[in-house]
Amino acid sequence: MTVLIPVPQLNLGYRDAVNYKQRENKQIFNKIFLQTSDLKKLLEPTTFFVVGEKGTGKTAYAVFMVNNDYKNTISSMTFLRETVYQKFIELKKKNHLDLSEYSDIWKVTLYLLLSQKIYNAERNRGILNKYVKFGALQNAIEDFYSHAFSPEMVYAINFSEHSNRAAELISRFELLEARGERETRQEINFSERRFQINLLYIQRKFEEALSSLKLERNYVLFIDGIDTRPSTISYGEYLNCIKGLVDAVLMMDSDFFPSIKGSPGRLRIVLLVRPDIINSLGLQNLNSKLRDNSVLLNWDTQYPSHRNSHLFNVADNILRWQQIESLERGEAWDYYFPFNAVDLRAKHELFSSFIELLRYSLYRPRDIIVMLQILQQNFKNSGKSEEDVFQLADLQSPKLKKEIAEYFLGEIKDQMMFYYSEEEYEIFKKFFEYLRGRVEFDYSQYSRAYKDLIRFISESNYELPQFCQSSDTFLQFMYNLNVICYKESAGNEIFWRWCFRQRYYGDIAPKVKKYSTYRIHPGMRKALNIGKAHF
Repeated sequence: MTVLIPVPQLNLGYRDAVNYKQRENKQIFNKIFLQTSDLKKLLEPTTFFVVGEKGTGKTAYAVFMVNNDYKNTISSMTFLRETVYQKFIELKKKNHLDLSEYSDIWKVTLYLLLSQKIYNAERNRGILNKYVKFGALQNAIEDFYSHAFSPEMVYAINFSEHSNRAAELISRFELLEARGERETRQEINFSERRFQINLLYIQRKFEEALSSLKLERNYVLFIDGIDTRPSTISYGEYLNCIKGLVDAVLMMDSDFFPSIKGSPGRLRIVLLVRPDIINSLGLQNLNSKLRDNSVLLNWDTQYPSHRNSHLFNVADNILRWQQIESLERGEAWDYYFPFNAVDLRAKHELFSSFIELLRYSLYRPRDIIVMLQILQQNFKNSGKSEEDVFQLADLQSPKLKKEIAEYFLGEIKDQMMFYYSEEEYEIFKKFFEYLRGRVEFDYSQYSRAYKDLIRFISESNYELPQFCQSSDTFLQFMYNLNVICYKESAGNEIFWRWCFRQRYYGDIAPKVKKYSTYRIHPGMRKALNIGKAHF
């Protein structure tokens, strides 16, 4: 019988794919990463967004592209941090910016980051001498940052913040290059008070320089961190900043980059964003943009065919990559989980143990990784022999269910804190006490629980949260968070409709059904205080 690495010694990787950017982890990630059709679409020049819920792998796709010069494409990645939003707020106060000017700042910032990546990748090919306009621009950037530019968003924004100095440097180095070519040009003076004019001048010079390049390779800049709103930044300030970013990216990707002629290499900016956020931006023709310009990550898995699913392959790859022996797909999983799930409608020739994890997940790679990590830790704490493997009892243990539920509750809190306060999060949790022990309930039972929640809010003198404005609003809110699903019948069959499974390109924000029966997600029940049954 094949003997694989003992359970306690397994390397189950990281929950956050950004850790795979580190040099020592790149090779591991290449073995684990599953190349799906989504990766092929991500390479298309018309893809501007990677859309997916937390844990679906948005960052993982970007990290894979950054780690590998994949399909003649050089990628880089930058993150939005608290200091970036603070910069925009400061610039708004100082220069009385409107939304269109936010977009102009973003354009200059992104052009700068992309130009620096091109320069660093192409400088050994003599790009400065070959392309005069790009060389003059690069010299101005080097002078501005005293030859110490850091590819961080907050440093790149400094170029816009001090637009008069940046514009003067670009003009001066362009003038020097022109004199070298024996042309006559007039030196331009820039005023700090003419902020908008300075930005437009800088933007135009970037576009002229980038248009002059004849690149053999494609360049993509991924922007991550959009899903995180720092607590010090109001939601309104955040939204204005992100709307400006999206407007800038759409104009650059749709209008400017495709207009560059004679260059085999293509340029592109790609945003990594959650469905609820992109849905809140008020974009025109959103459905078309999702279909034509986005990769929508969906790991939907059907029980009967689960062993052919991408999600099963991700789990199996995590176990298989580190083994000394070469294994076929599914062999590693079946070694560590040699049993079948219970209560299945159909018999399976191969082990169906993976379904036990599916039941407690939201069908996301991060969920599976977290569950494997919890299982491994519980295995270590149990005192089992290293020769042992997992048993069905391990996947059904109350301890595992509790830890999984705590993980999901943490994910819900992170998502809620994006929009709401700690107090509002506690109000949300309070609702479940009024279900009186029910994990499955009809609409009338839900309505009574909602009224009890509203009474509690009023008696406690709390301000009514936006998600509680009506019973229908709160029901939809829970559905959006994947805390509940609703029941639907078709003939003799019953289906439980989950938001994450109903979402697709044509319906980015599925609606919950009223007057139905609802069920709390099995993976979350242990962490929600559902109260005691009243008879």
